[in-house]
Amino acid sequence: MPRQAGETMRQRIKEAIGELAVKNGRPPTNRELGDFLGGKSTGHIDYHLRYMRQQGVIHHEPRKSRGITLMEPFESASMRPARLRIPLLGRIAAGSPIEAVEVPDEFVDLTESLDAGGDVFALQVKGLSMIDDHIDDGDIVVIRRQAHASNGDTVVALLKDGPSSTGEATLKRFYREKGGKIRLQPRNDTIPPIIVKASEVAVQGKVIAVLRHV
Repeated sequence: MPRQAGETMRQRIKEAIGELAVKNGRPPTNRELGDFLGGKSTGHIDYHLRYMRQQGVIHHEPRKSRGITLMEPFESASMRPARLRIPLLGRIAAGSPIEAVEVPDEFVDLTESLDAGGDVFALQVKGLSMIDDHIDDGDIVVIRRQAHASNGDTVVALLKDGPSSTGEATLKRFYREKGGKIRLQPRNDTIPPIIVKASEVAVQGKVIAVLRHV
């Protein structure tokens, strides 16, 4: 049997041992493993079990009909958090505004325990203007796409009156001021706020999570 095919089959057997043990509350027999894997013969299963025992993957007592156990704890697919894949659309400035460029060439996986809801996407942070909110350079922010914001929300704001034809995007806290003005407030005392007319800014979304690789 080719090496790759053998490794694939042994991985399938390992998962089958765990799944059947979880489902039935007891270790599976060789025949149960063969049936679970689509009618594999007990001889075929025995061949791989011997190899897996030698490699320390399982504990196998051949004289016992239910003598197959995994050496490491098993996490079934049903026990793992469901995954939610969202597009990583580029970088967002946590500093001076940058051109708003959306190039969906990468993705970020989230657990569904993060109740994103609606249309969500991710952006990588560039700059330190939100550092006091624990949003660092290189972090990934998860954004719910929406056109409205409440005071204090951390938003992706598009400044329409910039040098780029597409506008300039920035990550800031959102506040409404008197006289129809909007204040985009950084969370870094060394950086001044951006204050513009309400007609000159468009909210593109609200931050709902921050992801960081450590």
